[in-house]
Amino acid sequence: MKTIIKTESLSKRFDGKGVLDGVDCAIREGDIVSLIGPSGCGKSTFLRCLNGLEKPDAGHVYVDGEDIFARGTDLCAVRAKVGMVFQEMNVFPHLDVLENVMLGPVRIRQMARQEAEEKAVEQLRMVGLGEMLHAMPDSLSGGQRQRVAIARTLAMDPKVILFDEPTSALDPSRKSEVLSVIRELARQGRTMVIVTHEMQFARDVSTRVLFLQRGRIIEEGSPEQIFDHPRELLTQVFVNNLRSLVFDIASPDYDLYKLNGEIEWFCQRNTLGRFYVSLELIVEEMLTKMMPFTGPIHICIHCREMSRKVSVEMVQEHFSGRIVGREGTDEISLMLLQGLCKSILEEQKGDNRVVRLETEAQ
Repeated sequence: MKTIIKTESLSKRFDGKGVLDGVDCAIREGDIVSLIGPSGCGKSTFLRCLNGLEKPDAGHVYVDGEDIFARGTDLCAVRAKVGMVFQEMNVFPHLDVLENVMLGPVRIRQMARQEAEEKAVEQLRMVGLGEMLHAMPDSLSGGQRQRVAIARTLAMDPKVILFDEPTSALDPSRKSEVLSVIRELARQGRTMVIVTHEMQFARDVSTRVLFLQRGRIIEEGSPEQIFDHPRELLTQVFVNNLRSLVFDIASPDYDLYKLNGEIEWFCQRNTLGRFYVSLELIVEEMLTKMMPFTGPIHICIHCREMSRKVSVEMVQEHFSGRIVGREGTDEISLMLLQGLCKSILEEQKGDNRVVRLETEAQ
């Protein structure tokens, strides 16, 4: 396969802090590459270097064999080949949907307006917005605006499309429509590089996954290798942490809203959809009815690999009483938990009380 983008020893610093540290990478025709890693590891900066939006402090970026940061390089021509979809969407608010998509082909590619309009309509139909050609951006949902941004990029006929967390600014109901468009582009064989926190999506569409940490590519491979059989310790820790949520309660005045927010994010990254509603209810019932605060409580929620089965474990320290469990839980709460969970087990280990529940997202 032909190499479209190649980086050599790519490095970048901001305010003296290293963000990229000698990144070597090749993107070949037909590749669908997902970039994953913790926040701040350099994913977005790397993406912005690929089309010249950020200039590296050292190293090279080659597009079709041309060093894009060499003297005399036409960056506008480079960006016509390397399209980018941003997380903020960046749709022009004063132009209707059709004009937004036509702008690049007319201004940059010097395409005749008739031809540009035909191309824009074709791409808008492809992303499901054929009925909204003359709608203004402020009348669209976030997901629709992001689809306009994708159509605008496609209208430039890029050789590769860069997606910088394209769903991060969207609520769950709107994420799926954008991910569906990207899945369709993958089926069409488009070359794409995607920064994403949607791990199941990355597993489904990618031909390769790159795991970044501390500005370096720690490991790369197929989705199966990275998610199921990671070789590097840092990758193993990252993948395991995706499947687990740990939360400590140190006082009876703990922040329930923070806990619920983390449960929702846990469900999103494990593609459990709206199961967070049930999971929040399970955890709250356990904390208020089954395990009222008498000492520090450690919560661990884990989603099994390639599964919708979820376990919840709570460990209460310095438990000096007697485990009353179901006898000490009111009948309504017990019925609720039994209806939501496959099993409820409890035991005492030394001076710690442990309660474990197994449930499954429907």
